Amino acid sequence: MGTYVGAVDLGTTSNRFIIFDQKGRIVGLDQKEHEQIFPKPGWVEHDPEILLNNIRTSIEAAIDIEAIGIDNQGETVIAWDGASGIPVYNAIVWQDQRTNHFIEALKAKGIEHLTLARAGLPLDPYFSASKLRWILKHVPQAARLLKKGQLKLGTSDSFFVYRLTGEYATDVTTASRTSLMNLATCDWDPDLCEVFEIPIEILSEIRPTTASFGVLTSKGREIPITASVVDQQAALLGHGCITAGQIKATFGTGVFTLANTGKSVQSDHTRGILSTVAWQLTNHKPVYAVDAGVYNAGSAVNWVKGIGLFADFRDIDHFDRPSAISRGLVFVPALSGLACPYWDRSAAGLWLGMSLETTREDLCQAVLEGIALRTAQLLDAIFQLTDKQESLSVDGGLINNSYFCQFLADITRCRIVVPESSDITAYGTGRFALLGSRMVADLSDFTAVVKPKTIVYPQKDLTHLKARFEEAVARARHWR
Repeated sequence: MGTYVGAVDLGTTSNRFIIFDQKGRIVGLDQKEHEQIFPKPGWVEHDPEILLNNIRTSIEAAIDIEAIGIDNQGETVIAWDGASGIPVYNAIVWQDQRTNHFIEALKAKGIEHLTLARAGLPLDPYFSASKLRWILKHVPQAARLLKKGQLKLGTSDSFFVYRLTGEYATDVTTASRTSLMNLATCDWDPDLCEVFEIPIEILSEIRPTTASFGVLTSKGREIPITASVVDQQAALLGHGCITAGQIKATFGTGVFTLANTGKSVQSDHTRGILSTVAWQLTNHKPVYAVDAGVYNAGSAVNWVKGIGLFADFRDIDHFDRPSAISRGLVFVPALSGLACPYWDRSAAGLWLGMSLETTREDLCQAVLEGIALRTAQLLDAIFQLTDKQESLSVDGGLINNSYFCQFLADITRCRIVVPESSDITAYGTGRFALLGSRMVADLSDFTAVVKPKTIVYPQKDLTHLKARFEEAVARARHWR
């Protein structure tokens, strides 16, 4: 009998498979990068078979695994032939914007009030429903399979579970990211399915986060999948945010901020934040969260590096001059538009305040500050619903940048708490797998792994800098 659990962490640019013992210690790690496919401007795809093969290869290399948990990209979708399991099209990734015109048409019809009321989500190409509809309307094989009753259509987790175990299921956190699930009932909503022209009968079963998702066979050994969850919700647990009000921010491709709100749905749609499911344990009621995000964070930094403004990440870890925004230079990281609280895909990236004296270092400094300032906007919106928190638990690649972390602490006036492990999403996924396999009893059996050292904000008023940034954001909007 094995003594470990495996966590499959399906990221935007790589798959990670991490093995944990029952105390959450890492005992094995495998990572495989996968290609981002850009068929047209604004389109982002992955090859599902490559992702699946990466998962299988990692699992086959592991030994002594008692159970497996899978976290996924949340809004990424796949359609496939239920008989053969073969995808009919590439995975359409959460970043993809191909359905923007359809979304704008729904907004013009006044449909957004329904998605906000039922699903807790605004109308945006980010969420899964419009991408699922696009497949039905634009992939002939999908339409043919639908007529034959063979089409399987869903978020990426449902495809991987189907191919690994034969089960056709998703979990409640992932379903809550589609715009098709009713938050109050945690079931597919017939009216929402009708709006997006998705036949409700072809959607997968919605299960709790910790549940049986079938059994896979690896090298002749049967291994159960005991948890499935959205990556950001996994990170919320990984940070130990198990009490209402606790909040975390992940700085990956974008910024993903979640706050635990307990057993009740919290929403304030006037501020652009989202209502979502944090998790649901077997035989328990769902725990909810509020969610706020920024489309471009690490992707903005990588873009700046790609156009040659810096060569090594160490080059932007420290700056000798005062903050760029205090010197009148600001960057709005709207390279893919603005998410919370604006939900404006027409917004564009913007440097403002450049002069003949502006240097490459100044531009890079402004980019880091712009991401932090957008994060402060998210927190300001969330704290209107929850009590102001003194601490913000953070993870993701950007937290390795000393300047970014200190400026984030300054502008948010939060103590920035950094996890000891960089694998906080997989850590949460592994914990869900342990719970699902009953190797641990409940959430209180463990806490987050964090460094005792925190980054503390200075005691000064930075309201004027935030107001200056708001002005820059207003100029970036409605550009495209």
